[in-house]
Amino acid sequence: MIGLFARFRKPPKTAIDPVLWAKIIARLPFLAALPLAEANALKNLAEEFLASKEFTAAGGLELSDDICVSIAAQGCLPILNLGLKAYRDWVGIIVYPDEFVVTREIEDESGVVHTYDEALSGEAWEGGPLIVSWCDAQMAGSGYNVVIHEFAHKLDMLNGAADGMPALHPDCREEAWLPVFSAAYEDFCRRVENAEETGIDPYASEHPAEFFAVLSEAFFELPALVDRQYPALYALLKAYYRQDPLSRATKAAIAASTAAS
Repeated sequence: MIGLFARFRKPPKTAIDPVLWAKIIARLPFLAALPLAEANALKNLAEEFLASKEFTAAGGLELSDDICVSIAAQGCLPILNLGLKAYRDWVGIIVYPDEFVVTREIEDESGVVHTYDEALSGEAWEGGPLIVSWCDAQMAGSGYNVVIHEFAHKLDMLNGAADGMPALHPDCREEAWLPVFSAAYEDFCRRVENAEETGIDPYASEHPAEFFAVLSEAFFELPALVDRQYPALYALLKAYYRQDPLSRATKAAIAASTAAS
């Protein structure tokens, strides 16, 4: 199975090795909390995802099934109840071993263009590939998740340039999204400006698109934190993603406690 998902052409749909899947689920607590039915649904979705996307290694990285399946599992979690169509219109996933450098250009007020290099752990291009650092992807589990972050950007881009409002559906409409999301973003920016400790990456204050991506990371990995600080936003993300990670984590904790006793 090694190298199966590294092809440039679309690979045939092939079942993920159950041993590998169990290994990946076990090392990611936000996936380990999934009930069996949801874990099986995620596995099926990840298999479809792997059949529809093209993985490419860069920077000397050698792709493995562990890398591809781990990224697929984390990337498919946000669309578990939205469906693979939410990731349409793009194909490529580029994986670097570590942070990668992108050359940027910015024009100042005088019209002079300045060029600079920026080190990134991930990036999503509108209509183009999604890029992640495998080193950063392995830091998932404690509130920082570069895979969910970049895949959230892809959801945001489904209806145009990333602006913090993804393509919505009947369970989560624009008239509900705008006031709740905007109020939470403005409050978070104020708290960051006042140097308050939030437990949420202050990078979320950079732009509404980054707020959506960072809060999506926290929603899946630290749901109790999001619900405690921004309950209305948690309810909004719950409606959008059609998932309740807080309830899921609570039930998993109770089950683990009962088993231990």
